[in-house]
Amino acid sequence: MDDLKSKYLDLIGSAADEATLEDLRVQAVGKKGEISLKMRELGKMTPEERQVAGPALNALKDEINAALSAKKAGLADAALDERLKSEWLDVTLPGRDRRQGTIHPVSQVWEECTAIFADMGFATAEGPQIESDWYNFDALNIPGHHPARAEMDTFYTHRAAGDDRPPHVLRTHTSPVQIRSMEEQGAPIRIICPGRVYRADYDQTHTPMFHQVEGLAIDKDISMANLKWTLEEFFTAYFGTKVKTRFRASHFPFTEPSAEVDIQCDFSGGTVKVGEGDDWLEVLGSGMVHPKVLQAGGIDPDEWQGFAFGMGIDRIAMLKYGIPDLRAFFESDLRWLKHYGFSALQVPTVHGGS
Repeated sequence: MDDLKSKYLDLIGSAADEATLEDLRVQAVGKKGEISLKMRELGKMTPEERQVAGPALNALKDEINAALSAKKAGLADAALDERLKSEWLDVTLPGRDRRQGTIHPVSQVWEECTAIFADMGFATAEGPQIESDWYNFDALNIPGHHPARAEMDTFYTHRAAGDDRPPHVLRTHTSPVQIRSMEEQGAPIRIICPGRVYRADYDQTHTPMFHQVEGLAIDKDISMANLKWTLEEFFTAYFGTKVKTRFRASHFPFTEPSAEVDIQCDFSGGTVKVGEGDDWLEVLGSGMVHPKVLQAGGIDPDEWQGFAFGMGIDRIAMLKYGIPDLRAFFESDLRWLKHYGFSALQVPTVHGGS
């Protein structure tokens, strides 16, 4: 046993690489190694012989394994020393810049709108994106023959044969949230309703899914003057410059009187500059809430009145950041954002970005 110990300790000590060390391990303590074979002979020994040989063989095996581990660690250290001699690292060099994430323009403008209207006392309301015909059309005084109710304009959910539930649609605006909020809260009320909406349309300025923010304010003595002030304050805060508005008479089933709202801009030089020049750009629809809509929301139109408005979040994002194609919001990458100079969280939001 002493001979085996001397033999393998010498061989291990002189091993030049890990491959040689592995061969020695197999020869000594592998399944068919010399020490392993001797341990198998314990069964043939008398109890007295086994009592002496057993501990000695176990001690030998442990010593060989320890020598193998120590040598392996020594070889690894030596290899690392050699590598460090041949490689050089200048720790004074500046670190590599990490790519910074950026919030999507639509998400940021959503946040901006919420923060601005919150400063004016508007709470945020939400509702389901799949709505019944009642909330999406009937409650908003939209008649059955209105083009918006055609399948070519609105996404209707599938109904199996025999399913007699009322029709449901992917909401075409966030106005159903106004009805639900009136039902739940009553009057007075002051809310905005941002969210995703869906229409069967797709071109440079339309996508099948887009984003809206609508506003509703109901009280005893609210007028169109309050609506005009609210919108001018919003646009001034959003664009960072004084913005004039122009109201043009229009027609919407859910408001009476109704008005399209234009903002002051300048089209010269191939770009749109908001808040200056002598041109006008239509940005939203608005008006005083129709009495039938108030009734649908459970509010007495003889006692209460209010205004409502709605605008596309994607479109006002395009205006602010100079993006010409609405489809780019959904088909682009960070290089596109950088091309248009978009930088995340450079304005106040509800989460405190600045």
